[in-house]
Amino acid sequence: MTATLARARSAPPAPAERPRRRTEWIVLTALLAGTAALYLWNLGAEGWANTYYAGAVRAMTQNWTAFFFGSTDAGNTVTVDKPPASLWVMALSAKIFGLSSWSMLVPQAVMGVGAVALLYAAVRRVAGPAAGVLAGGVFALTPIAVLMFRYNNPDALLVLLLVGAAYAAVRAIEKASTHWIVLAGALIGFAFLAKMMQAFVIVPALALAYLVAAPAGFWRRIRQLLAAGLAVVVAAGWWVTIAELWPATSRPYIGGSDNNSVLDLTFGYNGLGRIFGQGGGRMEPPAGMELPPGMEGGPGGGGFGGFGGAAGWTRMFNEQAGGQISWLLPAALVLLAAGLVLTRRAARTDRLRASLLLWGGWTVVTAAVFSFAQGIFHPYYTVALAPGIAALVGIGGVQLWRLRAAWPARITLSVITAGTAAWAVVLLSRTPDFVPWLRWVVVGVAAAAVLALLAGAQWRRLAVVAALAVLLTGGAAQVAYAADTITSTHNGGNPMAGPATRSGPGGGMHFGPGPDGARRDDGGSPRQVGGSGGRGNASDPELVALLQNAGTTWAAATTSASGSADLALASDTDVMGIGGFNGGDPAPTLERFQELVAAGEVHYFVGGGGGGPGGRSEIATWVEANFTLTTVGGWTVYDLTRPAS
Repeated sequence: MTATLARARSAPPAPAERPRRRTEWIVLTALLAGTAALYLWNLGAEGWANTYYAGAVRAMTQNWTAFFFGSTDAGNTVTVDKPPASLWVMALSAKIFGLSSWSMLVPQAVMGVGAVALLYAAVRRVAGPAAGVLAGGVFALTPIAVLMFRYNNPDALLVLLLVGAAYAAVRAIEKASTHWIVLAGALIGFAFLAKMMQAFVIVPALALAYLVAAPAGFWRRIRQLLAAGLAVVVAAGWWVTIAELWPATSRPYIGGSDNNSVLDLTFGYNGLGRIFGQGGGRMEPPAGMELPPGMEGGPGGGGFGGFGGAAGWTRMFNEQAGGQISWLLPAALVLLAAGLVLTRRAARTDRLRASLLLWGGWTVVTAAVFSFAQGIFHPYYTVALAPGIAALVGIGGVQLWRLRAAWPARITLSVITAGTAAWAVVLLSRTPDFVPWLRWVVVGVAAAAVLALLAGAQWRRLAVVAALAVLLTGGAAQVAYAADTITSTHNGGNPMAGPATRSGPGGGMHFGPGPDGARRDDGGSPRQVGGSGGRGNASDPELVALLQNAGTTWAAATTSASGSADLALASDTDVMGIGGFNGGDPAPTLERFQELVAAGEVHYFVGGGGGGPGGRSEIATWVEANFTLTTVGGWTVYDLTRPAS
């Protein structure tokens, strides 16, 4: 096997230098066209998807200050609890084509196609077109990737920019290119503006790969990495600087922060709080809510807002996250180990090993961070793992296949095939009513593949059958989950791919019916804008007409931006979400709200309770004490222009 590898090393040309043949162009076109079709199919059925972000997109099309900061309403009460970069893309699309589900979600799907193309290009440069196509296909069909590139959460832009950064790093490693490694840093910095600290999780992997393999002196590599670090700071810091220096009185409150500061949001709620469960990293459940097993607070638990089961080594494989991402995770880790063994005697600048370090570090570090995070963790975060897993499968799988004449390679491929099939059966068994026959297909195909692999390379036809069987074994279950995902509808802040969203504990967090009576998976605070009164349909004609005829800056106010988004989108009016995402932000203050009511800026208050988790808003209490309650379309409504006598 070692001799075979040695001969392969000396065989020109290098993958990056191979011209693309017509067949490769055809296959690449089919890959990208198929990805586009998959991500665009039935896209309009998703509706507003996560209405919290959809409401912000609507507000951003109405006001440029709201656009810059990512406000939840056009009156700039409070921002979303993330930076606004991902919303900028959707808002610009809505500004050009008009606000609709399609104008909001199509850019997300296009980002998915772009991410697949970049991953293909990055893998092809070091391992050839077959590895690139395999990596791109695995990535495109990962269940949670299928969902998140059809959704309006920030993860689509985050993953696109991080894959772009990895591609730039691969290019930089080839010739110790300063401009490519600086570009990688800039892309990571801009990814920060999509989802803050999560963008930095892959930095150790990119830095290690470059430091080990770039063909330049040690201190030059150090200087180049420092320049890349500066690019990260500049690309991320320009918006942070403006937001920090902007007078707080003329901008919205920074949602999710404790002191109206982007830096606090960065290092608290969206930073250390996610890792250690501090500084807003945990939320308490609303009063009376019973949490499912594994979501209680305490060391090692997900805590309310965790939604991904108990923290620990098994989190990526549990009932919440396993079906989203882990189908090929064991195979990727074995292929990483095999690839590092095969390249252990290669030169320091070996690009294949450098890519294994890059994508392997990406996968291991990201999985470890997600697995042990004590704060808020949603299973859909695992879409950030998909590029690393796919790249390792593409690079490692093709390298082992090329060495299949050697027994160690065939045995390794056989073990990977059998293990992948066994794990697929375990995952499929968690949704026993979903295509139950598929488990037997996976077992049968895997058995045939193992027999063909062990038969020996001299059996050419068996070897081809083995290759196809391996691909089918690894992809059949993912394809089934992907098909289920595009034929289903999803909503709220904790979307789940595949049948797990509708059966058993793998379905994440269900809070029961929302205001429209539909099932919700939002994973955030319940939209209990009905409070002490009734709850109705946000698109109820009577309520919509009331809001549309309000004639004030804000047609209404309600507790939490999650609730206000439903009302704003249904009525196409501005609705103030008091307290931001879950009602816990001190914006507006009671005094400020009273001033707005006195000035005739807010006409109605919808709902009589809510507020922060487990509590009641003092604004809601003041409204209930000073204005008369009425019921409109099943909703509790207070007319703020008519004080109680």
